[in-house]
Amino acid sequence: MDKKAIKTFAVESRRKLMEEVKYQASLLGINPQAIVEPVEKADGMEVYDIGAATPYTIYEEAIKQRKSLVKRIKEKGIDNVVEEVAYTWFNRIIAIRFMEVNDYLPTRVRVLSSATKGKIEPDIVTEAPSVDLDFSDEEIEKIYQLKNDNKLDELFKLLFIKQCNKLNEILPELFEKTADYTELLLSISFTNEEGVVRQLIDNISEEDFTDQVEIIGWLYQYYNTELKDDTFKQLKKRVKISKERIPAATQLFTPDWIVRYMVENSLGRLWLEGHPDSKLKENWKYYLDEAEQEPEVQIELAKIREESKNLKPEDIKVIDPAMGSGHILVYAFEVLIQIYTSVGYNERDAAESILQNNLYGLDIDDRAYQLAYFAVMMKGRSYNRRILNKNIEPKICSIQESNEITDEQIDFVAGCDPKIEQDLLYLVETFNDAKEYGSIINVEAIDFSSINNSLQIIKTANYSDFKSINFQNESFIFNSIIKQAIILSLKYDIVVTNPPYMGSKGMDKKLSSFLNKNYPDSKKDLFAVFIEKCQKMSHKDSFLGMITQHAFMFLSSYEKLRKKILTNNIINMAHLGTRAFEEIGGEVVQTTTFVLRNSDIKNYNATYYRLIKLNSQKEKEKAFLNNENKYTAIKENFKKIPGSPFAYWVSKSFYNIFNRQNVSDYGFAGIGMRTGDNNRFLRFWHEISLLKFSDNCSSPEDVIKGSFKWIPYNKGGSFRKWYGNNEYVVNWKDNGYDIKENTKKVYPQLGDNLGWKISNEKYYFKTGITWSGVTTGKFSARYYPKGFIFDSGANGLFPYDENDVKYLLGLLNTKLIDFILNIINPTINYGSGTINKVPIIFNGIQKDIIDNIVETNISLSQKDWDEYETSWNFKYHPFLGFTDKIPSKYKLYEIFEKWNRLTEKRFKKLKNNERILNQIFLEIYDLIDELTPDVENKDISITKADLNRDIKSFISYSVGCMLGRYSLDEEGLIFAGGQWDLSKYSKFRPDQDNIIPILDSEYFDDDIVGRFVEFLKVTFGEEILEENLDFIAKALKKKGNTSREVIRNYFLTDFYKDHVKTYKNRPIYWQFDSGKNNGFKALIYMHRYETDLVARVRTDYLHKTQNKLEMAISHNEIIIESSTNASEKSKAVKTKNKLVKQLEETRKYDEALAHIASQKIEIDLDDGVKVNYAKFQGVEVSKEGKKAKKIDLLKKI
Repeated sequence: MDKKAIKTFAVESRRKLMEEVKYQASLLGINPQAIVEPVEKADGMEVYDIGAATPYTIYEEAIKQRKSLVKRIKEKGIDNVVEEVAYTWFNRIIAIRFMEVNDYLPTRVRVLSSATKGKIEPDIVTEAPSVDLDFSDEEIEKIYQLKNDNKLDELFKLLFIKQCNKLNEILPELFEKTADYTELLLSISFTNEEGVVRQLIDNISEEDFTDQVEIIGWLYQYYNTELKDDTFKQLKKRVKISKERIPAATQLFTPDWIVRYMVENSLGRLWLEGHPDSKLKENWKYYLDEAEQEPEVQIELAKIREESKNLKPEDIKVIDPAMGSGHILVYAFEVLIQIYTSVGYNERDAAESILQNNLYGLDIDDRAYQLAYFAVMMKGRSYNRRILNKNIEPKICSIQESNEITDEQIDFVAGCDPKIEQDLLYLVETFNDAKEYGSIINVEAIDFSSINNSLQIIKTANYSDFKSINFQNESFIFNSIIKQAIILSLKYDIVVTNPPYMGSKGMDKKLSSFLNKNYPDSKKDLFAVFIEKCQKMSHKDSFLGMITQHAFMFLSSYEKLRKKILTNNIINMAHLGTRAFEEIGGEVVQTTTFVLRNSDIKNYNATYYRLIKLNSQKEKEKAFLNNENKYTAIKENFKKIPGSPFAYWVSKSFYNIFNRQNVSDYGFAGIGMRTGDNNRFLRFWHEISLLKFSDNCSSPEDVIKGSFKWIPYNKGGSFRKWYGNNEYVVNWKDNGYDIKENTKKVYPQLGDNLGWKISNEKYYFKTGITWSGVTTGKFSARYYPKGFIFDSGANGLFPYDENDVKYLLGLLNTKLIDFILNIINPTINYGSGTINKVPIIFNGIQKDIIDNIVETNISLSQKDWDEYETSWNFKYHPFLGFTDKIPSKYKLYEIFEKWNRLTEKRFKKLKNNERILNQIFLEIYDLIDELTPDVENKDISITKADLNRDIKSFISYSVGCMLGRYSLDEEGLIFAGGQWDLSKYSKFRPDQDNIIPILDSEYFDDDIVGRFVEFLKVTFGEEILEENLDFIAKALKKKGNTSREVIRNYFLTDFYKDHVKTYKNRPIYWQFDSGKNNGFKALIYMHRYETDLVARVRTDYLHKTQNKLEMAISHNEIIIESSTNASEKSKAVKTKNKLVKQLEETRKYDEALAHIASQKIEIDLDDGVKVNYAKFQGVEVSKEGKKAKKIDLLKKI
C-alpha cells in the first residue's frame, strides 16, 4: 500500500472538493460574507448575478435545494457546511471505487473507471443508458442528448448521482438520497486530469482497494490532515478545540498489528476460555497464551471458563465506542466469522448474524460513521453476495444531538403516556450537546420498546391535519437518539477501542465541565476518560482491549484512575512508548496497548512486553512476535510503590525497597517562588551592576542591611550534577517588596497570604539541594550554598539535618534514583511530590565515605563551572593558570595540552566517583543484581577540553580585558558597574573610550585584531607570538591567508554570534553594526556605557572610517585608470565595488547614529539587556519624498 500516494490524494482532494463546493455556492449567491437574494425571480426560476457577462439561473428542484442549503448554513455556519458537503462526496467517491474494484456494484458496471485497461472513459458513460439504474424516459433522452453534444462530464455527473441514489437502496447510511443541496454543490469530472476522480484512478493502485477495507481508514485519516494541523495551530494560540473539530484533532488510525493484538486477546480469548480445544488459536498470530499461574489462581480461572462453555457465537456483544472508520470492527468481524464457522455455521449465515447480533459501534463524527458503516457492510458482502439486499441495519451509529427536539414533538410522540414522556425528556436532556461528549455519555436503561412502538404507530398512521402530518414527518429525529441510547445503555462482552487523545488544555468549557462532574478521576485527557467509560460498558468477566497514551500508568494525576483499573485483572500488555504510529514522528504520543478482564482475581500473573526503546512500529511488532523483552507481574506488587505505578519490569526485591522511609522523612522538598512577572523581576547575573548583588546573604535582613537588590535565584536549567546552573538573580530588595506588592495587585484574593505564589519563603537563603522540575534527559541534582532564593521550576530539598545534605545529594545523583524515578514518574516532570516518594535507606556506616566522595564531586563540578566567564566566581581564563602570570614565552599548544590533561583527569575522577556511589547505594538497597554501577561518559556533566571552544573562550576573555571587565593584575570580575578605576590595570590597559572598532582593515590604533595581538604578547610572550597566532588561527577554522586575517574574519563574522550565544541572548558587549557589507562595526561594554558614547562612536570612529573608505576608493580608481596589468585591474575593480557598498552603508547608518547621538540616551543596568538594547534599535530615518526606513544601530539578536 503506497501510503504516500494515498496521503497526497486525500489531502489534495479535500482542498479541491472544498474549493469546488465554495465555487458552486458562489454561483447561487452564497459566500462567506453574505447570502444574497436573486436579481430576478419568477415562478420556478431564480437568477443570480455572479459578476460575469451571463448570470446564473436555477430552476424548480434546484430552488428547493438552495433553500435547504441556506437553512443548513444558518444552523451550522458556511465553513462547517462546506466541510460537510466535501467529505460527503469524498466518502461516496472512494466507496464506489472500492465497490467497482471488488465487483460489488449491483450493476457490475464500473462508474469511475473502465475494466478495459488504458481506457479513460468510465464504463458507465460508455454503456449508458443500458445500465440497470431505473432511468426514466426523460433521463434516457437526456443521456443520448449529452452524448450527441459530447458533454461527457455533464453526463458523468448525471450518471454518478443516479448511481449514488440507486445505492441508497442497499447502503442507505452512506448513500442518502442526494435530491438536496449536496447534489447542487457537486462538481465532478473524469476528463480533468487534475480532478479528484482522475487522481484517484491514476495515482492509487487498484490492488490497494482489493479486499482491503483498511484503505478506507487511511483515506479518512489523511483527509483530515490539514484540518488537524490547523486545529493544533489554533490551540497554540489558545483557541480551544470545538466539537466540530474534535474528530479531526483526535483521529489516529490504529496500526493493523495492534488491532489484531487487541481483538485476538479479547474476543479470541473470550471464545477460547469456553472452548479450549478449539484450533482457532492457530489463526491468531498475535494471541498470547496465559502466563503460568499459582494453583489458587487456576481455581478461580476454572470457574470463569466453566461459565464460558455455554457461550454461543450469536450471544457475543462486541463494541468499539470510538470506532473511527471501523478498522477494529472489521477485524472483529473476521474473528467472529472464524468463531461461527468453527461451530458449523456457513459463512453466508455467519456474516448476516454478525451484522444483526454481534457488532456495535459509536463515534462522534458523522463522516467516520459513514465509512465504518460502509466498511462492515463490505466485510459482510465479502462473505455473502446477497447481504446488501437484506435491509440489515448494523448496530453502529454516530452520536446525534437532541438540541432541536421541541416539547411539542415530545408531546406528540408520547401521546397521553406520562412514562413515555418522562423517558423522552430524559433522553433529550441526556443528548443535549451530545457532539461535545460522544460515547462518554452515561445512559440508563429505560422502556425503549414503548417509545419504539409509539414511533411505529405514528409512522403508519394517516393524519389529516397539517400539524400532525408535519410532526409525523419530523418523528424520524427520535430514531437515531433511541438507537444510540440503546447502544450506550447495554453491557458488553468485549469492548475494544483506540480512544481519542485530547488533553484538558484543548477542551472547551462545556466538555471540561462535563468531565469534572462525571469523570473527576480521569478528566485530564479523553483517553483516560474512555478507559473509565469502557470499564463501565463491560459486564463481569468480560474483556476490554485498548491502545492509549501510557500516562495513566505512572502520573500522579491518574492515581485514582489506576486504583479503579487495578480492580480488574490485566491479562497482557504491549508497552509501546513512542513511535508506535508510523505516521507520527518523534516523541509526540507515548502509548501502550492492553487487555483487561472485568474480574479481580488476586495474584493473577499478567504478561507484559516492554517495547519502549524500539524506534519504529515494525521493530516493536517484530520484538513482540519474537517474544522479546517479556515480563510477568502481579498487580498487587504495583500497590507497594507510592502511587501504584505499573512497574511491571522490576524485580520482586525492588518492590520491597518502598517499605522504608522516604525523602520526606529526611527533609522538606517543595517548589519555590513564582514571581508573576519574570521579565520584570529576573535577570541574568551578568546583566546587572554587581554593586547591587550579593551571593552571601544568610537572611532577608542581610539583604536589607547591605542595601542589596539582586540575589542569586535558582531556576533549574539543563542537565548538570553536583554544582552549577547558577545564572539568574531576582529583585529581592526590601525583602521582595516589589514582587509582593505586584502579587497582591494581580491576585487580590490572596490578601497578605502570598504563599501560593511566593511559596515556602522560610526556606529562602538556606543551603539545599536543587534540580530542574522539567527535564528531557536524566535526572540531576545540585548542591547550592546559602544565599539563594529558588523558583517553582527549580524545586528545593532542605534536609532537616544539614549534615545529611551530602548523603542525600549523593543518592539523588545515582543510577538507582534515575531508575526509581522512571518508575514512579516516567515523564519529563520531576516535581517535589515525586522526589518526596523516593525511598531512603540511611546507612550510617557508609555515610562518611559517601560524604567525602560527594564533597569531591561538588568541588570538581564547581571548579568546572567557575572556569568559564558565565560564572560570577570566574577568576581568569584557565590557560593563564599554566603561566606564572609574568610575561615569558608560553606555547599555546603546550598550554592547551596541559589543560586537556587536567580536564581529562577531573572527568575521569568524577566518573569513577559516580561509579563508586552507584556501587555503594546499589549494595545498600540490595539491588546490585538489578543495575550495573557503570557510568557512561555522556552522563558526566563537567566538560573536557575542546580546542575550538576553548580558543574562542580565550578570545572572549581577551575582549573582556580590552574593555575592562577583567584585568591581568587581579583575579575575578574587576568592573561591572560603579566607579571606574584605571589603577587596577597595569599589565594590559583597557580601551580608554570603551569603543573597539572591528573592521576589515586596520584603520585605528585600537583595532580589535591589533589589541588582541598585543594581549597575546603580554600573556604568552612576544618571542613566540607568530607561532601562537598560527595555533589560534588553525583552531578557529576560518578562511584567511594569514593568521591575523583568519582572526580578523572571526571577529567580523562569528565573535558576536558566539558572545550572544554564550550570554543567552543577553550580551554584555554590544556591537554597533552598519550592516551585512561590514562597512562599520565596533564593540562597547554595556556596563561602561555613557550618554555621549553614541556621539563618540559616530565622530571618532564612523566618520574616520568613511574617510578611510573614500581614500581607499580613490586609490583603487587610480589603479583601474593607470594599471596595465589585467589581474591587478580586475582586483582593484572588485575591491572598489566592495568599498563603495561599504561607504553607502555607513552613510545610511550615519543618519541613524546622528538621530540617537543627539538624544543622549541613558540606560539603567537594573532594566537588563533586553530593555536597554531595544533603545538603540529600529531607529526611523526618513528622507523627503521617500518612505521612512528603520535602522538598527546594534547587531540584531
